Amino acid sequence: MNCELDDETLRALWHLPWFSRLKQEHFTALAQIACLRQVKAGEVLFREGEPQDFLYVVLEGRIGLEIHVPGRGNVRLMTVEPEEVLGWSSVIPAARRRTATAVAVLSSRLVALDAPALLRLCEEDPTLGYLVMRRLANVVAQRLLITRLQLLDIYAHPAEEGCHE
Repeated sequence: MNCELDDETLRALWHLPWFSRLKQEHFTALAQIACLRQVKAGEVLFREGEPQDFLYVVLEGRIGLEIHVPGRGNVRLMTVEPEEVLGWSSVIPAARRRTATAVAVLSSRLVALDAPALLRLCEEDPTLGYLVMRRLANVVAQRLLITRLQLLDIYAHPAEEGCHE
C-alpha cells in the first residue's frame, strides 16, 4: 500500500465532510497515519469476521457492504459512495472484527487510516478523539438504520420454501 499522500489528495481530504472543521494540527496528524489504497471492481477490501486494521474514506468509486445471511448467502446492505466512511469497526475496540464484507462495485480510490494509530491519536488528544468518535457515532447510527431496513425486508419476504396450494 502506498503510504505517501500527494498534495492533490491532501487538498481533496481537507474538503471532505469527515475532515471538515478540524484544526490544522489534527488534520496533519491524521494525514500522517493515512495511506492511499486502490481497489479494482470486484476486489474484496476486507471480509466479515476479519481482524480490524483500517478506517477508510472513499475518494472515488463505490464499495458494497455485504453480510452473510444463513439460507440466503451474502446480502448487500448498502453501497458506500465517495466522501463516505467504511470500516468503523476498526476504531471501536469492542467490535474487534469486521462486521461486513466490503467489495468494490467500481474501481475505487480510498484513503486508509491506520486504526490503532488513530485510536492512539484520539486517546492522546481528547478534542480530536471527541470529534472522531462523534463522527463515527453518526456512521454507526446510519448503518444500524440501513441494516434494520434490510432485515425488515428480508423477513417480510422470506425465501420461498415451496408452493402450498
